[in-house]
This record gives sequence, C-alpha cells and structure tokens, in this order.
Amino acid sequence: MTTARLRPDACPGALQTHPAADGELARVRVTGGLLTAVQLRALAAAARDLGDGALEMTSRGNLQLRGLAPGAARDLGDRLAAAGLLPSETHERVRNVLASALSGRAGGLLDARPWVAALDAGLCADPALAALPGRYLATLDDGRGDVSGLGGDVGLLALSPSSVALLLAGEDSGLRAGPSDAVGLLLAATRAFLAERDARGGTAWRLAELDDGVARVAARLDGARSAPVAVPPAPDTGPVGAETQADGRTALVGVVPLGRVTAGQADLLASLTGEVQLTPWRSVVVPDLAEDRVDDAAVDLHRTGMVFDAASPWVRVTSCAGRPGCARSRADVRADAAAAVASGAVPEGSRVHWAGCERRCGRPRGDVLDVVATPAGYRVAQSSG
Repeated sequence: MTTARLRPDACPGALQTHPAADGELARVRVTGGLLTAVQLRALAAAARDLGDGALEMTSRGNLQLRGLAPGAARDLGDRLAAAGLLPSETHERVRNVLASALSGRAGGLLDARPWVAALDAGLCADPALAALPGRYLATLDDGRGDVSGLGGDVGLLALSPSSVALLLAGEDSGLRAGPSDAVGLLLAATRAFLAERDARGGTAWRLAELDDGVARVAARLDGARSAPVAVPPAPDTGPVGAETQADGRTALVGVVPLGRVTAGQADLLASLTGEVQLTPWRSVVVPDLAEDRVDDAAVDLHRTGMVFDAASPWVRVTSCAGRPGCARSRADVRADAAAAVASGAVPEGSRVHWAGCERRCGRPRGDVLDVVATPAGYRVAQSSG
C-alpha cells in the first residue's frame, strides 16, 4: 500500500454520527447533489428541530447537521427515510456520488441524471458494497469535465453522446461503454476495487492508496478498450449566476458563503423550484425558472446572503468548521474569513482556505492560499494538493 491506514475509516453518516465540540455531527449523503423541494424542507425542519438550525455543504455535494443531541440520530434517520433520503441504512455512508452541475439542462454531451439514480440503486442493492469505506467516491461527468478531476475512486466521463470512459482514481482506464451500459461497468469497477482492497488487507480508504491499484482493478474488468485520454483537471470554481437552459428556462447558481445554509434559506430555495442541485463548490443550482421569475428569485436569495456575482471573493473563499464546533481548532475561522472578505483583504484571483489547524479540513483541490491558525496566530502560505 502507498498509504498505511492504522485505523478503520470513521467517516460520519446520518446514523453513525461524530462527536464534535458543539454536539453530534451527522452527514447526509445526497447522491448527485439532487434534492427535491420536499426533501429540502424535511432537512430544514430537521436542522431546526434537532440541530443548530443550519445545514453545512461539503465538497462532495453532501449536507451536514451540527449540534445534534446524543441519541438524535435515530430521529434524524426516521425523518430522512420518510423523505426518501435513506434508501439503505447499511449503505448510507458509501452513497458518495458527484454529478455534473446543470446536467440535462444546459451543456454536456448527455444527461447524467439517469446515471445518478441507477448507480445509487445499484450500490444499495448489493449487500457486499456496504463494506466500502466511507471515503469511496464516484464521479459522473456528462462530458463538460467539471467533476472528473475531483478525485473519484471510480467515475464515468462521456467522450461523446455514444461513448463513455471508465475512470479509476481519476485516470482513464481505457475501458469503454455505451451510455446505457456505463453504470453496470461502474458498479463492476466498484466491486473490483473492493476485491483488490480486501486482497491488500482491507484497510485502504481510497483506490489511489493501493500500490498499482488502477492497473490491478482494470485487469479485473472485462469490456471494450481504447487508448486512454487525458482527464480534464478539476476547475477552480463552478458556474455562478444565471445559466440559460436548453429548454429556454433559466437556472440560477448561487454560492453559499462558507457553505452554511440556514433552515430559512433552505425553505426559501424549496419554495422556488421542484428540485435543487448542490455542487462541490458549495453552491446551489435553482433550475427551471421561467423568465419572469428569475430576477425576483435572485433578489430574494441575495437578501439571505447567497452570491450570484462570479467576481465576488466568496466564490474563492472556503473554511473548515473552526471554533466553537471543532475542539481541534485554534480560532473561529469562519468569523475571521468573513471579516477578511468584508474588509477587502482577500487577494484578487486567489483561492483562500481558512483552517483552524494543520489538518486543513474542507480544503479544495489544487493551488490554494492556506490561512492556518497556529498558537502564534495565522500562518499564510501558497500550496497545491
């Protein structure tokens, strides 16, 4: 193994919560980032009734609830199950699926949304796949190249409307499938990853941690093969603002500063459309808006703090939870990041991540200006990774 893991993956879930300084933390997997309005209202109610009144967006398009009382996970699980957000208690931590933003509405070579539903159903239907580590990630890219570079263990990348590449640890494996067979190939690759992981001792959290893992997993699979192609790098930021859909309607894409969605914001979002999509850039897509509703929707959301200006520093600023939520943190990094944005202290063009300790949780991939709290104050350094 390239990386030796001395403890099992303890990634939190909706039922397996994590003890934090401000209470229990639950992570709700939102496959493909897709939520119906009904589901979003249910999450808003859970945040009010059980947590601290807000939902935290993650870099995988999932949501976290903080400040839960001990024992609240069962009540949360019941609410999620009633809303269709917990299709399998045994598989709930492994349902990590990123899909191209705006897929099926604007851009892309095909619609990745059917892949989301099929993959989720396939994962939950196989009892063996419940043994996947909670860090497992699948990326479903409709050809626009927005999620393939985000570090998936397995992934699909549309090369044309009729040809899809299988990605392993972010690399093109050379294996190919048609759109209708692509999810079957992805599930086979997931099983091959699990088998290879088990053959190496079963402690790896990610495919990339297995020495020669990509080649070994690919060798376990059957299918058509072609010369591998270059995989698009991860974009620094996602879309922001108004996007015209293929059907003439409009999708609004708003950045949520530091990824914290209040219950009130969630209810407002749910009132505007039948479905929203969460993105790995901590933004929310509000699709299918008629022309006469776009401006009012943007104004209402902007009043709550959402950002629709691609030039705003909030598009480039992220942070970990910081104090008081994390006992490891040396500072209230969210408050300090907000103060830096308000004072104009964010360097133009730079992505900046504020972290309460050296772990730098929530840090985006690529070149980032790290602002890390130390016992002596903040240390600022440019780094990549």
